[in-house]
Amino acid sequence: MATSKVIYNGFLRTTSTHLKSGEEIVTDAPVDNNGKGEAFSPTDLLATSLANCMLTVMGITSLAHAIELDGTMAEVTKVMAEAPRRVSEIHIEFNFPNSYSDKQKKILEHAALTCPVAQSLHPDIKKVVNFNWQG
Repeated sequence: MATSKVIYNGFLRTTSTHLKSGEEIVTDAPVDNNGKGEAFSPTDLLATSLANCMLTVMGITSLAHAIELDGTMAEVTKVMAEAPRRVSEIHIEFNFPNSYSDKQKKILEHAALTCPVAQSLHPDIKKVVNFNWQG
């Protein structure tokens, strides 16, 4: 069964529909590549998916270990390269609002760094991940 349907709307914009839920994501080409930049670009979504996946897997892990994760935030920076144009680096800054033991930190970091998206990205894409722990 298909996961999604993507329609080209013209003017470098697409609409993706998640078939099971009906939720939609709109993308635009970035302004540095002939677009309007009024929505996520496809490469923005690639970089953002890494943070989404890391937080989701940390969430799954936090349930199994009774670790409070609510309110944790990730800030994503995508770096592009030329010739060929591609994502060359993804920087993620995690900010955790709670205090954690060293063991809990290790558990959460391992979960994040081994998430499916991290394992699926080409090894040439540099991943810079910082875990900013409170307390």
